[in-house]
Amino acid sequence: MGLGTIFIATAIVALLFTAFMDFGLHKVKNWFLSFFQNFAGALFVFSGAVKAIDPLGTAYKMEQYFEQFEVVFKDTWFSFLAPLFPKLAEYSASFSVFMIVFEIVLGLFLLIGAYRKFTAWAFLLLVVFFTFLTGFTYLTGYVPEGVNFFQFGQWGSYVESNMKVTDCGCFGDFIKLKPKISFFKDLFLLIPAFLFLFRSKHMHALFSAPVNMGLAVISTILLTVYCMSNFVWNLPDVDFRPFKVGVNIREQMQAELDALNAVDILAYKMTNKKTGEVVELPYDQYMKEFQKYPGEEWELEQVKSEPTVAQTKLSEFEVSDLNGENVTEAILADSNYSFMVIAYKLYGGEDTTVIVTSIDTLYVPDTIRMANTIQISRKAAGVQERRDTIKTKTWKDEGYLKAWKEKINPVLMAGKKEGLNGYVITAYLDAQTIGSFRQKIGAEYPFYTADDILLKTIIRSNPGLVLMKNGKVVMNWHYRQLPDYAKIKEKFLK
Repeated sequence: MGLGTIFIATAIVALLFTAFMDFGLHKVKNWFLSFFQNFAGALFVFSGAVKAIDPLGTAYKMEQYFEQFEVVFKDTWFSFLAPLFPKLAEYSASFSVFMIVFEIVLGLFLLIGAYRKFTAWAFLLLVVFFTFLTGFTYLTGYVPEGVNFFQFGQWGSYVESNMKVTDCGCFGDFIKLKPKISFFKDLFLLIPAFLFLFRSKHMHALFSAPVNMGLAVISTILLTVYCMSNFVWNLPDVDFRPFKVGVNIREQMQAELDALNAVDILAYKMTNKKTGEVVELPYDQYMKEFQKYPGEEWELEQVKSEPTVAQTKLSEFEVSDLNGENVTEAILADSNYSFMVIAYKLYGGEDTTVIVTSIDTLYVPDTIRMANTIQISRKAAGVQERRDTIKTKTWKDEGYLKAWKEKINPVLMAGKKEGLNGYVITAYLDAQTIGSFRQKIGAEYPFYTADDILLKTIIRSNPGLVLMKNGKVVMNWHYRQLPDYAKIKEKFLK
């Protein structure tokens, strides 16, 4: 499904609803305006709903934006704003829930015509905000590596790999839109946004003020609870991500790799390094004329066909042990059931220094004269207290530690007794930090490392448990909903 399909389906729904309001309810003042109301409202409700299923996905996307904004503003006149973004990132989950609920409720307000002046202004401001985000994402494609976004004179030709945020997350993981498409979508939505602002009195209104207030309060409460249930207490109701239950990671990785290797080179795109002139030639023509475009004058880029199998995060599944050795194949080739615990971040760790006191015995040399020889020996002369400062980690998040000790450990230890492998994959950390955490929770199973964005994609729980067999995802659990080993064995270990 693409954006065109979504727009067509939304337009049909808007058309039918507008016809019903006109011929059935006689509430339409202006057909054109009401159609746009229903189109924009239905689009916002839909885009908000697919994000409400997975609020953490939106939160992670916001973290990426905050990270990029910090980098962009750090070396400019607005550098005083840079320290703000890491702090905002700490509340990304709360911002995510707020934005999702606000988007859906605003879409509902458009559909029923509630608080028309407020809704018109809120819609305009939200669309402007979305346009800024998608525009920033798209335009970074013109910013070469090492160049700040605000150094406009050093922008080059558009290169998709220059973008640090690869999609805006407008429809969550339900559909991935290229930043350029997202940007033009938001530019289009500015048309009804300004239309609503200047014609708000002519927008349709279905209910009275008390009914509107009741709907606003009830929908806000229910949506907030629903969003939180999809990451605070449980996993998302619907899994749009590539690591969902039933997927064979090993087989899908190979399929994506084969498809990527099988793409065709359709053309070559050349950019003159001095003038910026862009020339694109079909493959066959380029092979005849490539001498005209020497590498010292022209920057070369291949234009390839799309892979027959879409590339996903599955292709980036790579796991290493604490010595840096790749253990991906060992994990995916395990023919028995195994427990893979995902923890993209180990919470509660604080750097501390500990003063360790030790007692050293002091010795002095002593000469012993024998018959024909002299021997030198040591004689204790006293003791000396020595204090050494050692840097270490202390883990103070008791709730997080409790999840490991009372939920994860019992399952993995019970599985170990029956010959099942269990392990943890966390973000890249030094072995000392991981070792201190293992000691704190009493873990008797290995820890591996992988990219944190990959881990966030695998499961929306920290920690979260994935039951694997032969590279296939058999089942996964949020740690709050994790059953004991006996129930897992009865239902899933066939």
